[in-house]
Amino acid sequence: MASESNILEMRGITKEFPGVKALQDVTLDVRRGEVHAICGENGAGKSTLMKVLSGVYPHGTYEGTIVMDGETCEFRTIRDSEARGIVIIHQELALVPHLSIAENIFLGNEKASAGIVDWHRTTSEAAALLERVGLWENPATKAMDIGVGKQQLVEIAKALSKRVDLLILDEPTAALNDEDSAHLLKLIDEFRSHGITCIIISHKLNEIAAIADRVTIIRDGATIETLDLHGAEPVTEDRIIRGMVGRSLDSRFPDHEPTIGEEVLRIEDWTVHHPIDTDRVVVDHANLHVRAGEIVGMAGLMGAGRTELAMSVFGHSYGSRISGSVYKNGTLVRTRSVKEAIAHGLAYATEDRKRYGLNLIQTIRENISASALGKVSRWGVVDSQAETQVAERYRTDFRIKAPTVEAVVGKLSGGNQQKVVLSKWVYSDPDVLILDEPTRGIDVGAKYEIYAIINALADAGKAVVVISSELPELIGLCDRVYAMSQGRITGEVARADATQEALMHYMTMDKGVTVR
Repeated sequence: MASESNILEMRGITKEFPGVKALQDVTLDVRRGEVHAICGENGAGKSTLMKVLSGVYPHGTYEGTIVMDGETCEFRTIRDSEARGIVIIHQELALVPHLSIAENIFLGNEKASAGIVDWHRTTSEAAALLERVGLWENPATKAMDIGVGKQQLVEIAKALSKRVDLLILDEPTAALNDEDSAHLLKLIDEFRSHGITCIIISHKLNEIAAIADRVTIIRDGATIETLDLHGAEPVTEDRIIRGMVGRSLDSRFPDHEPTIGEEVLRIEDWTVHHPIDTDRVVVDHANLHVRAGEIVGMAGLMGAGRTELAMSVFGHSYGSRISGSVYKNGTLVRTRSVKEAIAHGLAYATEDRKRYGLNLIQTIRENISASALGKVSRWGVVDSQAETQVAERYRTDFRIKAPTVEAVVGKLSGGNQQKVVLSKWVYSDPDVLILDEPTRGIDVGAKYEIYAIINALADAGKAVVVISSELPELIGLCDRVYAMSQGRITGEVARADATQEALMHYMTMDKGVTVR
C-alpha cells in the first residue's frame, strides 16, 4: 500500500535494452514537497529511471509499478505523465534556437483560439513565467541569443507553464557557472517552499548536500540505499561516494609525480576578436607555455576567454582578426586550419562532446579512428579490421563500458562518451593535448579514471592543457594554473601555491597583467 506522505513510489522497475539490463528491480520513494536527489556513476541507470517515470519509455517496455498520489499509473507518452503533473527537464536542453523565448515556452502548448495563436497572451504569460524564475529577458528574444544558464531558466519556465506537482531536473547545473548554479539552486528551494516536489539528478555532491532532503543512490542499475541528509547521523560526500562506487575513494585524484621536460608549446601575444562583432576583443595578448610531461590548467569565469583561446589556436576554429605566434619545440608554426594544427601535433577535445566532439549516430570504432583515418587506411580505403583492433585497444585501456566497439556512441553514458573523445584524440598521437572541461557532467568514479588517463598522457611526455570551471579539479590535477579574466591572462600559479582564493583573485581582476 502506498504511503500517504509519498507523492511517488516506483516498485521493482526493471528495464532491458539489447545486450544490457539498465535497471534491475529499482525502488524509489519520494515524499511530497521534498527535494530528492538521485546519485550514481555514469551509466548507473539514473536517467533511464526518470525516462521510465516520464513516459519516454512507455508502459509495457519495462517491468514494475509506478504509483503517483496513491494511484497506479501506466504512462504511455510524455503527455500522459504531464497530465499527472510530472514534468522532466532533460540534461540536453530542448529549446529551438531560432524561436523566441515565448514561442519555446509554449511550444506544443500554444495559447491559441480556433487554431490562431494569441500572441499578446503568449507574450504576457511568458513574461510572468520569466519573472517567476528570475530571468529578466524580453520574451521576443531568440533562444540562440541567450547563454546556457538563461536557457536552463527558460526550460524551467516552460515546465512551470504546465501543471507541475513533480519536477525532475537531470543534471541541471552541469553546464552552468557558479553564479548561475547558485541561482538555480535557490529557485529549487523556492519551489519546495511552494509545495512543488523536485527530483534532481546531479554529480555535484556539494550541491546535493546544500539543497536535497534525501538522496537515493543507484549503482549498476540497482537501488543501493536512500540517505536522509537531515537525519541524526551526518551524511558526508565520502559516504555518498562509497555508495556510488562501492568502495571508498581515499583521494579524488590519483597520486602523480610529474617528470617535466623541455618546452613543447609557446603562445605569444595571442589576440582574437569576436567572429561577428569584429571590433570586440575576446582574447587580449595572451602569453603561455607548456612543457613536455606537464599538466597546465586554465581557470576563469564564464566568458573569460579560455575556450576562445584554445579553439583559435587549434586551427582558427573560433574568432576573427587573429594575431600572435605559436611556437612548437621552439619553431614558429602556422595553425590556420584544423588540418594544420593536427599536422603540428596539436589536439583539442571540445567541451561540447555531443555537438562537436562525437558523431553520435556512429559506433565507438568509427569515432575513435576519425581523427587519424590515414593510420587505418590503405590507398584511401579504411581497413575495418585494423580500425576494430585500434578501437578495442582503447576500449580496454580506457575502460569504456560497452559490449563491443560496434556500440553506437549516442547510447553511451556521458563518462563513456568522454572516454571515446579522449581515445579519438590520443589515437592521433599529439604532442599537445588541450582538454576543455574534460569531466563536465561526469561522476566522481569516472572522473578519477579520466584523471588517471591525463596523468598517463603526461607521463608519456605529452604537454597537456586542462580547461576547467572546477577549481578543486585544477588544483588537484595540474602542475601550474593560468587564470584568465576578460580575455587576458591575469596570473600564473604554481601547484604549491594554488588555492581557490588565489585563483579567484586573478579570475576576478578588472584589468590583467599579461604573464610572459
